[in-house]
Order: sequence, then structure tokens, then C-alpha cells
Amino acid sequence: MDANPAKRQVVRRVASGSRDPERTRAAILRAATAEITAKGLNGARVDTIAERAGVNKRMLYHYFGDKQGLYLSVLEETYAAIRAAEIDLNLEELDPVSGMRKLVLFTWQYFIDHPEFLSLLATENLNRATYLKKSKRIRHLHAPLVGMISDLMKRGAKQKMFRSGIDPVDLYISIAGLGFFYMSNRHTLSTIFGRDLNAPPRLVQRGEHIVEVVLTFLDPAKSHKPPRA
Repeated sequence: MDANPAKRQVVRRVASGSRDPERTRAAILRAATAEITAKGLNGARVDTIAERAGVNKRMLYHYFGDKQGLYLSVLEETYAAIRAAEIDLNLEELDPVSGMRKLVLFTWQYFIDHPEFLSLLATENLNRATYLKKSKRIRHLHAPLVGMISDLMKRGAKQKMFRSGIDPVDLYISIAGLGFFYMSNRHTLSTIFGRDLNAPPRLVQRGEHIVEVVLTFLDPAKSHKPPRA
């Protein structure tokens, strides 16, 4: 009889997981996300991921092929999670201004609640999107987001709440950028300016600031024409 209870527990998890492929796959993805977030792609180890997930390496390779395939799946699932949460906002049920405010605050809060998302994006940008370019899902995953923003913009322009002619992709990049830069650089910025940018009141204030910037930009009553030379 094996006297090692920890080993028996892992064996039981493996046996159980082999009968539940979806649960096993999800456990591997969670473990890989944590490992890659903590150590980066190059520093992450397959042995550690398998141990975290309670599976053997052969099962990991069975589901994902290799470390690079696993990493790509982590990226896809990370994007899929935020895109699914955006769909659940039901923005089509709100007036354009309320819908835009909800989307902006959701995006900001998601960045706060999911540091692994920002970390993985930073890693893949360092890789110049080498792995993401191989994805067959990524553009399809983002189509609903572009559609939701387009709908808000069209309804807003029709109701004279928003100015027309705004590219929904450009707008989203601005929304995400206003939050992403803050969260990615908050430690250095806190040191430089002598402010605790991680303090909860600061985070709330920043969210409202992003909303104000975006809605002011969309306001049809504001002049956005460049100054004359």
C-alpha cells in the first residue's frame, strides 16, 4: 500500500479527470494561466503546470500538443472570458450613454479584478503576437464586442447623444488604453508622483475619469475639430 497520501490524492484526481475531459482541460488551463502569469512563457514549466492541475504530463500533451499549444489555448480562453462577460452586460437594453458608461466601468473593473489578463497581454505583446497570430478563434471572439459598440454608436448618433463617424475599434482601444496603462504602470507612477495609485478611492476615481473622458469625446455638442494653423 502506498503510504504517501498526497500521491494517492493526485492519482485519484487524474483518474477522475480522465473520465471528465472538460474538467481536466479546465484544470490544466487554470494551472497554466497561474504559472505563465507568474513566470512568463519562457519561465513556465510543464512539470509544474501538470502538478498544479493534478494530472500527468502525457495528459497535458494529449489535450494541447505541446507547451506552445497550451499557451495559445490559455490566451484564447483568457480573451474568451472577457468577451463572454461583455455579452452578459446586455448593453442593447440600455440607452446609449448608460450602455457606454457600463461598458467603460466594466472594462476598468475587469482589469482590476484580473491581473492575469494584463500580464498575459504584456507577455504576448513582447512576443509580437507570434502565438496569437496562429489562433483560428481570436477574430471570431472579438466580433461581438465590435458589434455591441457599433450598435451603441449608431443608436447614440440617431438619438443625438453621440457624434457620428467614430470607429468602434478605435474607441475600444482608447477605452482599454486608458485603463491598461494605469494598471500596468501603477507601481512606477505611484513612486514617481508620490501617490498610492492602488488605493481603492484612487481606483474608483480613475474609473470615473475614464468615463468622463470617453463621454466627453462622444458628446456631439463638443467641438473636436483641430485648431487652425
